[in-house]
Amino acid sequence: MTITRFEEVDAWKKARILTTSIYALCSEGKASKDFGFRDQIQRASISVMSNIAEGFERNSNKEFVRFLLYSKGSCGEVRNLLIIANDLKYLQVQQFAELSELAITVSSQIANFIKYLKKSKKD
Repeated sequence: MTITRFEEVDAWKKARILTTSIYALCSEGKASKDFGFRDQIQRASISVMSNIAEGFERNSNKEFVRFLLYSKGSCGEVRNLLIIANDLKYLQVQQFAELSELAITVSSQIANFIKYLKKSKKD
């Protein structure tokens, strides 16, 4: 199966779910009042999605890999910020577990996609 649009990339689809979940977290409770935290985690989650999309649109595997690495880095930032949110009691234990697992899944999908693209012959 050939992917013709970034919206078909599984990692982008999962990152979209992660982003909407982060926005939901930041719309209520203590997280909604911590403007610095809220801004940072929302920007990081958006960056995960956006770098997948931007890299895909570059039409070069080398460029796509570069942007996927940025995306993976932003995913790590989201995970770090979720740990901070957990430490500050901004979310419940179950929320932390679910969001962390989702971020780890996204990161793993991105890593696997990077491996696939690096093996591909297309520049």
